[in-house]
Amino acid sequence: MSWTEVDGRRVRYELSGPADAETIVMLHGIGRSLEDWEPQRPRLGTDHRMLTLDLPGFGLSPRLPAPTTLDGLAAAVWATLDTLGFTAPIHLMGNSLGGAVAMRMTADSPDRVTTLTLANSAGFGPEVTFALRVLAVPFLGRSLLRRLDPRTARRVERSIFHDRANVTAERVAMAVKIGRQPDFIPVYLEIARALGGFRGIAPAWRDDLLPRVTSHPKPTLIVWGDRDQILPSTHLATAKTIFPYAETHLFPDTGHMPQLERPDEFAALVRPLLTR
Repeated sequence: MSWTEVDGRRVRYELSGPADAETIVMLHGIGRSLEDWEPQRPRLGTDHRMLTLDLPGFGLSPRLPAPTTLDGLAAAVWATLDTLGFTAPIHLMGNSLGGAVAMRMTADSPDRVTTLTLANSAGFGPEVTFALRVLAVPFLGRSLLRRLDPRTARRVERSIFHDRANVTAERVAMAVKIGRQPDFIPVYLEIARALGGFRGIAPAWRDDLLPRVTSHPKPTLIVWGDRDQILPSTHLATAKTIFPYAETHLFPDTGHMPQLERPDEFAALVRPLLTR
């Protein structure tokens, strides 16, 4: 792992692959880290530059100085790319919250994005797991996040994957480590409340963002796991109507992170998009 300084704050990232190849940037979800994309590194990194990073306030990266918003996260990723010297257009991938950040980045700087891959992305409907909706309740959300011990972390990991074999000791330990970072709780609550509330994911930001993304059509792949307990797979049908030009795929017996749970199939699906 490496660190860089962006606008006075540290950012943890991982960079690999041929230096002269096109770059893939992969963004993780709420409360997660760059490790969520690591299985794709050996599968796609032989002929692409691969960049993963911890979004501000998640993983091990410190937070932004301002309250965390979707706009702020997107701007922070672009600032990180600028700091690292990535000026050519990129292939952009995002899972869950990372998908919403990727869409916001595309809307803000469409000329800098070559392709867009969304895996179980936020932004296609109000439905979301009750565990995230309850965080909007004053005081209750903070209290629940303080209880992220190994037992709770294991339960959260089980909700992410359909196949329990993916709930490894290493992933549970990383979840606990992330949860104990000083910025984790405030940042988690800030972005959760910025994007929704007890009734689910708010429509205002979705209604504003999605038309802006589709007004700059990019080769796009949208995938989902049919057993997603966080964002239901019914959102894929909505995504098809919003992105009529996109390729779509529903993974059977798969949860919220197909790039982890179906790494070979995911890579096989996305590779033609990257080389088109």
